[in-house]
Amino acid sequence: MAYTNNQLKLVYGDGSLGVQGHGFRYLFSYERGGLESLNINGKEWLYRVPQPTFWRATTDNDRGNGFSRKSAQWLAADQFSACTKVTVKIDGQVIELPIAPLNNRYTGAETAATAEIDFEFTTNTLPTTTVHVNYLVSPNGAIKIAVHYLGQADLPELPVLGLRLVMPTSATGFTYQGLSGETYPDRMAGGIPGTYHIKGLPVTPYLVPQDCGMHMQTQWLKITRASTQNNADNDPVPFSLTIQAASQAFNFSCLPYTAEELENATHHEELPLPRRTVLCIAGAVRGVGGIDSWGADVESDYQISAAQNIDFDFTIVPER
Repeated sequence: MAYTNNQLKLVYGDGSLGVQGHGFRYLFSYERGGLESLNINGKEWLYRVPQPTFWRATTDNDRGNGFSRKSAQWLAADQFSACTKVTVKIDGQVIELPIAPLNNRYTGAETAATAEIDFEFTTNTLPTTTVHVNYLVSPNGAIKIAVHYLGQADLPELPVLGLRLVMPTSATGFTYQGLSGETYPDRMAGGIPGTYHIKGLPVTPYLVPQDCGMHMQTQWLKITRASTQNNADNDPVPFSLTIQAASQAFNFSCLPYTAEELENATHHEELPLPRRTVLCIAGAVRGVGGIDSWGADVESDYQISAAQNIDFDFTIVPER
């Protein structure tokens, strides 16, 4: 029925919305504030609900110019910002949030052409601001994700503004179309446009672990894994997930660690064993500087003012 007539099947739970179609099952949690399950062809792609990310692990130049101390509020926001509002649209129409007992009005046979869920996050900064993460699901399983950050002039400069997606197991590698090598806004001149494959999830071996692995101006990205956390899944065939640019090219890093894990390690042997894939899709990235490590700031063109609104979007496309 719903899988053959170009419609999504909707399941209204007590505190969640299930969206299903041919080869995919998604679960949006109102309580946890986002996409809780991204199951495609029987493979789960999420270990945690995607969260707005505001922090990058401190670089040598950040230490030299004191940037991390000045912008420390964003570290707390990266870890503890809360979802404070949820809006659901079915076929473009806002509906009353269908939590218990309102969900009892539904039969379990509802379908729709589109399902849109918007999660508003409030940062625990002083003053606060908000970030909207909007998911729009199409019948073919594609999810367009749009992020809107509301500018707040009284907040310090941002290290990064993006969305963090943590996957259950380590990727075997990723392929992308964009600029070659590691690139940042002020380190793009040497990047050559093309299609590149990266084996594994490499971490640049700086003496002190720090932010690394950013790729700017990307058109698409395909991440491949070969294992799941499902003990009954013995299928040895690797499986992939594709991220495509929507209204503009996107920036990303794909690492085995979160920014906080990199931040907490003073040497590489202090990092935990790689177990996850941490994908950060970034709409704004601070430059890394490099003029010197003794106090020079990043050039103003490559700083991220907290006063400006920031918008970016991308699309998750299921592999068939």
